[in-house]
Amino acid sequence: MARHHSSASPAVDAPAGSVGGRFVAALLFRSLRPEQWTKNLIVFAGLLFGLQLFDVDAVLRALAAFAVFCALSGVVYVVNDIMDRDADRRHPLKARRPIASGALSPVVAGAAAAALTVGGMAAAFALGRNFGLVALTYLVLQTLYSGPLKHIVILDVLTIAVGFVLRAAAGAVAVAVPISHWLLIVTVLLALFLALSKRRHELVLLAGEAAQHRPILGEYSPYLLDQMISVVTASTLVAYIFYCISPETVQKFGTDLLGLTIPFPLYGIFRYLYLVHRREGGGSPSQMLLNDRPLLMCVGLWVAAVVVIVYVRPFGV
Repeated sequence: MARHHSSASPAVDAPAGSVGGRFVAALLFRSLRPEQWTKNLIVFAGLLFGLQLFDVDAVLRALAAFAVFCALSGVVYVVNDIMDRDADRRHPLKARRPIASGALSPVVAGAAAAALTVGGMAAAFALGRNFGLVALTYLVLQTLYSGPLKHIVILDVLTIAVGFVLRAAAGAVAVAVPISHWLLIVTVLLALFLALSKRRHELVLLAGEAAQHRPILGEYSPYLLDQMISVVTASTLVAYIFYCISPETVQKFGTDLLGLTIPFPLYGIFRYLYLVHRREGGGSPSQMLLNDRPLLMCVGLWVAAVVVIVYVRPFGV
């Protein structure tokens, strides 16, 4: 059953200063959704797989790229919250967001987003013209998602997936390393897996009122999403396996041991599916990653295994 949110949230936009004891800066920071910034960790893929992990200059450039995408993704969240504030007020969870609740004025939020956009893009082009162009493409695409694209079935989740690919590509551009096509394929498939799982969670959470909260949800069904998730799950694992055992990868890293890391994404995806189907998770991939210890440990062990195999090259291979 869908849960109805109480009418405690104001029906009109209240001035930000009307909230006693709450600072506008704190509300703005919350609207940037820092808990979602873990999605930008994909920026470091180029650093890790480009054999630049111990290059200080590359690490600093990757950190700068991560900061830029945290800023730009925050801008996208603010724009999305401004555009969707009326619909969010009818959502059992989104109604608590500062803009939807009326705690933060859309005018103040919009001005802050504009300032952050200018600063973020200036920093992006300071890192290099190509990086700036990728960052600009990401910002434009995700802003379009906040507008018309999220109302077009299938294109909505594909847009989210492309956003992750642009993050990964930007990370590689920032440190001037090529990135494997297989890794880009894995990235887009994994992002699709997460986006489809989130759609399924929304459908289950909102039940019969799903389409009223977000019209595009009326185009999906749990069965359809389960079919899509099954296809994407298998494709993600196959693509990662091909990447690990491909001659290009073996030649690049000088070892064929990367295949030993395959159990980690296998367990991670299965664990995520378990949380989606048995624990009603999937609404926020970032929160699931941070709050589920087995999943967090799996990701940590995968990173550690990749570092050891790629950089240390155990057994002299």
